[in-house]
Amino acid sequence: MSNIQRFEAMLAAGQDNAMLRFTLGNAHLAEGQPGEAAIHLRAAVGHDPGYSAAWKLLGRALAEGGALHEAIEAFDEGIRVATQKGDLQAVKEMQVFRKRAEKQLAGPDQ
Repeated sequence: MSNIQRFEAMLAAGQDNAMLRFTLGNAHLAEGQPGEAAIHLRAAVGHDPGYSAAWKLLGRALAEGGALHEAIEAFDEGIRVATQKGDLQAVKEMQVFRKRAEKQLAGPDQ
């Protein structure tokens, strides 16, 4: 049984929380499945809107899946949340990811 299968089994058994959804999202992203990752990461921030690491990973999943506008929105919210919590490292990381997404939107000549 893979990690994803184990986590999915936990979810099916009723253990639905921010940490499980974050872990599932991370596992799907590691397997090159950004769409599946985004589903679970959206659920993670739904459970805990103050979960800055989940916002960061959601933005990455959306960007990797080509949803750049949505990725920028996720990074913006993550930056806001992390700033409120004083999580300056997360703020810096999301600012970098956000800039990359903006460059991708602008096209290769920018």
